[in-house]
Amino acid sequence: MSAATCQIRILFSDPLNLGPGKVRLLEAIREAGSISGAARQLHISYRRAWLMADGLNRVFPQALIDTAAGGVRGGGACLTELGETVLERYRRMETKAAKAVSKEVEAMLALAR
Repeated sequence: MSAATCQIRILFSDPLNLGPGKVRLLEAIREAGSISGAARQLHISYRRAWLMADGLNRVFPQALIDTAAGGVRGGGACLTELGETVLERYRRMETKAAKAVSKEVEAMLALAR
């Protein structure tokens, strides 16, 4: 074990928790332009990715992910303005939390050696 990291998880009231997995999904959707492409990128099933995306859209007052149905021209997905804001704020919190506990993480790592 040569490194340790700190992860942040936001525990809202049920049914939403926002943590590394859902944040990676948001980033993958932004990059791939679709839920299916994001699922392939993350090596998860389309169903799991869709359920995560749907859960995010249902809990926030506005959708985080805008989707277009497939067809001849294909479908797609992109982050809404709120989705971009949620993603940015999460990453900012993650950076601040990692900085705040960095000495403690180093100490924990030393104990684990």
